[in-house]
Amino acid sequence: MPPINEPPAAPQPAIRRRIRVIAAAAAAVVIVAVLAGVYGIGRLRTNPAAAACGAALATAAKLAPLAQGEVAALAVARTPFRVPDLAFKDADGHERTLQDWHGRTVLVNLWATWCVPCRKEMPALDALEEKLGGSNFEVVAVNIDTRDPQKPLAFLKDTAVTHLAYYSDPSAKVFQDLKLAGKAFGMPTTLLVSPSGCELGTMAGPAEWASEDGVKLVSAAIGNAAQQQ
Repeated sequence: MPPINEPPAAPQPAIRRRIRVIAAAAAAVVIVAVLAGVYGIGRLRTNPAAAACGAALATAAKLAPLAQGEVAALAVARTPFRVPDLAFKDADGHERTLQDWHGRTVLVNLWATWCVPCRKEMPALDALEEKLGGSNFEVVAVNIDTRDPQKPLAFLKDTAVTHLAYYSDPSAKVFQDLKLAGKAFGMPTTLLVSPSGCELGTMAGPAEWASEDGVKLVSAAIGNAAQQQ
């Protein structure tokens, strides 16, 4: 007759303690995973833009009630976002980047001569620069025509756009950089940028920037930035 198997001996106290520690650690991992799923917990990791863009978010909150009328399509920043250091050239062919405007509020606009809404918008941007341009603010309109470099210059001359400095990027990389960041979906694309290089708001499409609504909103952005410096 075969021997009857005896039941296994109960785990020793040390082994039982080890099992409890492993079980507790596994439970903690599950809890963190659940929190990450529910809250999107990149919050458990430091957002490098959060500290740098805190003041910009405070300004954006004040601008929200002013995004109306002619500039109602402005999407005011709700989360901290540092705008990429966009690279382009000035009228003399010198390399420029957005960092060159650090310390100033900037309205970055991407335009092209093949974009009909862009062409209609340029006089308003020119007028806004005439009204508010100075040591604290500039409209930085970057042309992204990829072919004839003389065509945008001729267009600006024909439409009497004289207050905007000429900037260009024939590679159109500035558009791709903003598109990758989720800030460009078509043309024209406009970003209102704080002196620290953070997004205050983004506009998809044209606007009457020199209207009363536009001037009031941009003036508020400049004023709030000056108070924070």
